[in-house]
Amino acid sequence: MSSTAVIGLQWGDEAKGKIVDLLTDRHDVVVRYQGGNNAGHTVAFDGQTYKLSLLPVGTLRPSITSVIATGVVINPAALLGEISQLRARNIPVGKNLLISDRAHVIFPYHIAEEAVLEDSRGVNAIGTTRRGIGTCYRDKASRSHAIRIGDLYFPDQFRARLDEIVTQKNTILKALSPAFQPLDAGQIAEEYLGYAEQLREHVTDTTAFLHKVIAEKKRLLFEGAQGSLLDLDHGTFPYVTSSSSSGCGIHSGSGVPERHISKMIGVVKAYTTRVGGGPFPTELNNEIGQHIRDVGREYGTVTGRPRRCGWFDAVAAGYGARISGVDCLSVMLLDVLSQLDEIQICTAYEIDGCVTKDFPSHVAALARAKPVFRKLPGWKRDISGVRKLADFPAAARAYIDSLSELIGKPVEIVSIGPDRDQTVFCS
Repeated sequence: MSSTAVIGLQWGDEAKGKIVDLLTDRHDVVVRYQGGNNAGHTVAFDGQTYKLSLLPVGTLRPSITSVIATGVVINPAALLGEISQLRARNIPVGKNLLISDRAHVIFPYHIAEEAVLEDSRGVNAIGTTRRGIGTCYRDKASRSHAIRIGDLYFPDQFRARLDEIVTQKNTILKALSPAFQPLDAGQIAEEYLGYAEQLREHVTDTTAFLHKVIAEKKRLLFEGAQGSLLDLDHGTFPYVTSSSSSGCGIHSGSGVPERHISKMIGVVKAYTTRVGGGPFPTELNNEIGQHIRDVGREYGTVTGRPRRCGWFDAVAAGYGARISGVDCLSVMLLDVLSQLDEIQICTAYEIDGCVTKDFPSHVAALARAKPVFRKLPGWKRDISGVRKLADFPAAARAYIDSLSELIGKPVEIVSIGPDRDQTVFCS
């Protein structure tokens, strides 16, 4: 194996962080390539739980180099806060962390803009985390209001550019929200130049670094954030994130071509969850959905928001697997279903009287989709202590096999608890 990618195949929150953590020791470099501090990965080991947002999961293993690549948008205050929290728990973060000088920077006006825009949509709000991620990506695409990490190390140019941007942003925000209090460009400049000094030892050309270590035959592990169904181009638009969160985003976000990745692992929950707005065909607005939420602790790592819960959707996950080009599956949180008498899997949609296994390209069609279910018996046993595939109850094994059959990829990993050792490797 040269390099590996871990990709979520649903609407995010698939517990990718645990898989990245488990695979880190088999690699030399862990790369986070898109998203911002709207993502959240939780890792548990040795009786401790760590919640990361911007930092790659590889940071928990100081001997590994962790890279925040070009496709990530960075709130420096949030990043420094995460670094400080890890250091307070005796996990060193030094030159083992590299930050792309090409990554774009989130400023206070991005956060203010996102809040104003979300509030203006009322019941049609997208459901963003209000952390300025989308507005920063928008400025990146429009270029005229964009500032990158590397720009912070040219103070005179940075101050002049920021002054011009803040003047324009104040005008825009005042028009959108008359109660808005104008931002002070000088104050923001001082604050962010201070952040830049604290981050200086980490900032470099990560694209050049990644190509150097590839030439040295080092093994890279790419850590996806969010999930394939939230991909800006291929997800359930407009209820998506603002970056390419499927496997399609690896190459643009990191600068590493596809030929250097030998294995793509698709991560799915044993059920389906979603945060924010948008259609959700298998959603369970009943006691079963609440049971899954409570047992699975389905509350956002970043926001604490309760997640919407439903049965496994093989149409949606299969689509995510195809656009991300995965080779195999990792099924997470199977233990959450252990108390149910019966479990259902969505195998197709009925839309306007027609049955299809294709995932709709438009949310209006997805909103009309009625799930076609396959019913399976529950196993009604605690499986959190299982360590071999052969030791699963027959009904649990049948469920795993059904997911593999419906998505068309082998299941290589099954997780039955949050800790590192609560994992079954199937091959």
